[in-house]
Amino acid sequence: MMTANGVDRSGGQVAWWRVAMWGGAATLLLAPAVAMLVTREVDWGPLDFAVFAVMLGAACGTVDLAARASGSLAYRAATAIAAGAAFLMVWANLAVGIIGNENDGVNLIFFGILGGGFAGACFARFRAKGLAVTLALMGVAMLASMALAIGEVTAVFVAIGLIAALWLAAAALYARAAQ
Repeated sequence: MMTANGVDRSGGQVAWWRVAMWGGAATLLLAPAVAMLVTREVDWGPLDFAVFAVMLGAACGTVDLAARASGSLAYRAATAIAAGAAFLMVWANLAVGIIGNENDGVNLIFFGILGGGFAGACFARFRAKGLAVTLALMGVAMLASMALAIGEVTAVFVAIGLIAALWLAAAALYARAAQ
C-alpha cells in the first residue's frame, strides 16, 4: 500500500516524485544530444556532458538524501529549493557567467558563496536550525554581490535577485522545520 508521500509500505522504493525527478534529470541530460542532431548552434563535447551529469546528479542526489533523512515536509522542500538554486547558479555561471561572461574572474564569488554554504551546512551537521542560518547568509551574500554588477544589464540583477530569493525561501523553510 502506498503512503501519502508515494513510498510503498512494503519496503519498496516506489516514490512517484523520485521517478519524475531522476527521469527529468535524464531528459535534461539527453536534450543537448538531441539538439546537436537538429542544429549546429548546440555543440557539446564529452566534458560538457560529464559536468552537466555531475551537476544533475548532485542536485537530485541531495534532494533524494534529504527526503530519506527527514520526515519534515518543510526540510524536504527547503532542500529541493536550495539544490535547485545551487544548480541554476552553477549552470548560469558556467554557461555564460552571471556578471560579465563565463571567463570573468568576478564570477568566482558565486562559487565562493556556494562553497561557504556547503561548509556552513557541514558545520551545522545538516540540522534545520543551522541550515536556516547558513542559507540566510548565502541569500544576503548574493544580494551583496549586486554591488559588483553595477553597470550590468537589468537581467543580471534579476538573476542575482532570483537566486538570493531562493536561498532566503529555503532559509525560511529550514527555520520552520527547526521549530
